[in-house]
Amino acid sequence: MNTLQEIERAVSQLSPEELAAFRAWFAEFDAAVWDQQFEADVAAGRLNTLAEKALQDLKTII
Repeated sequence: MNTLQEIERAVSQLSPEELAAFRAWFAEFDAAVWDQQFEADVAAGRLNTLAEKALQDLKTII
């Protein structure tokens, strides 16, 4: 059995209270991972083109 299947099985066996706590923990964990990826993308310049396009669009409506 692989790790993902073990996690799925463990989660399916949680009590409602434990599931709620896990859900809250995972939401925070997932947000932190997303923030780290976003910051890495910004630092690497991967969003520069999108930012420039957004600024150009803003100038056309002001």
